[in-house]
Amino acid sequence: MRNQKVNRTVLIGAGFVGSSYAFTLINQGITDELVIIDLNKDKAMGDVMDLNHGKAFAPHPVKTWYGTYEDCKDADIVCVCAGANQKPGETRLDLVEKNLRIFKGIIGEVMASGFDGIFLVATNPVDILTYATWKFSGLPKERVIGSGTTLDTARFRYLLSEYFGVAAHNAHGYIIGEHGDTELPVWSHANIGGVPVNDLLKKNEKYKAEDLDELFDNVKNAAYHIIEKKGATYYGVAMSLARITKAIYRNEEAILTVSAHLEGEFGENDVYIGVPAVVGRCGAREIVELDLNEKEKQQFKHSAGVLKAILKPHFELQA
Repeated sequence: MRNQKVNRTVLIGAGFVGSSYAFTLINQGITDELVIIDLNKDKAMGDVMDLNHGKAFAPHPVKTWYGTYEDCKDADIVCVCAGANQKPGETRLDLVEKNLRIFKGIIGEVMASGFDGIFLVATNPVDILTYATWKFSGLPKERVIGSGTTLDTARFRYLLSEYFGVAAHNAHGYIIGEHGDTELPVWSHANIGGVPVNDLLKKNEKYKAEDLDELFDNVKNAAYHIIEKKGATYYGVAMSLARITKAIYRNEEAILTVSAHLEGEFGENDVYIGVPAVVGRCGAREIVELDLNEKEKQQFKHSAGVLKAILKPHFELQA
């Protein structure tokens, strides 16, 4: 990496998620330089113009331009939001095949520039494509991170705060596993201001277990509900990506449920999956291994198994 005093972020893919991420970076003053790359040059250049026109109102001057893969050479973070969307009649596996081909080209171009920073992956299926980015790039596992279940965890905390009538900052809990249908809530560690949720259920009859089951279903299916109403979800994940970016640039050592590589943690090997990890300037440097109960252990094992089954036809996995 180059001079740490100037942080350069390269965004690849200026669709709904990518452009929302760019907008968030500038409005929060998270990066010093922002390069936008997209196959649709006019769209990306239009975004650059639009973002630059509001620079006078930004908290921090962010130098923003339309660039090429050559600009990745001096980048600290390359955030990949590019990829194909699922079409009617197309299976999830079809989407995996298509996006793996796209990613092989993108990651190859980035690495050819001499890039030596951190990859941040947002494209779905994010756990699969983060693993692919790690393999295609040859970078250390700590420096390849996916958005994982950061947004799911934020949704969880928001809905917990609404249910228990407290600020979201004081509602604590994790969603871990695949960013998708097999994700799971870690109820054994969920708490409101330090009081375990399970204790609150025992102490107050107005709180019911079935309500919490419904709450988690709303977390897991949130994207489907939003897509039904407006066609896509992008603000939440853009804010999640910005949060991860800030943790890296400010060397926060923040614990975030990113998609990180496991080497024995939680009883799993050679899979990228959403887990709490310590995120700072070096990337996801350490996994925070929660003490799960038996039900959660089985759910997590199932989630990891689903991801490995998708990876297996494409990569040689370690046992």
